[in-house]
Amino acid sequence: MTAKISLLSFFLFVFAALPAAADEYAALRETIDICAGCHGENGASKEDAFPILAGQELHYLYVQLKDYKSGLRKNKIMAPVVEKLKKEELYALAKYFSEQKWPRIGFKGDSGRIQNGERAANSGQCVACHLGSYTGNSRIPRVAGQHANYLAKTMLDMKTKARNNAASMSSLIASFSESDISDMAEFMADK
Repeated sequence: MTAKISLLSFFLFVFAALPAAADEYAALRETIDICAGCHGENGASKEDAFPILAGQELHYLYVQLKDYKSGLRKNKIMAPVVEKLKKEELYALAKYFSEQKWPRIGFKGDSGRIQNGERAANSGQCVACHLGSYTGNSRIPRVAGQHANYLAKTMLDMKTKARNNAASMSSLIASFSESDISDMAEFMADK
């Protein structure tokens, strides 16, 4: 009898927690739906101009959202989305997207460009921060399997300092040609 009561208590506890877990992001549902307009359902962007957020590093996403809000990272679309969100909401939004499954985009680039991109990435010490698998770590974003066009634009923006919230990346990428940057983007997207 005691075992049945314990088992019943366990299931009641588990099922009582389910609605709370399901509602964890209820207050952000409208914002999440706005994000889906560009970044796709659950952050699994299918448009190569918009980054995949699903499965991205939590702290990286959080810092980017804070930078959009503060104006350190400039974007006409993102600024109004985050301007009224509180710090806790920015963190919850980053957490939501980081908990989603990273999608496979199935990118297949040109083998010659991918080889050149790998050489360039290796010479640039990309693996020191993004790791050998290019999956990132905490404040360093995953770039493996990210959209090539988004990666190329981001690296070019860092090179020209149009994006200025990653000073170490700007100095690392400065010596690469636009062609090398495009090839590195193909290499990383193909991973």
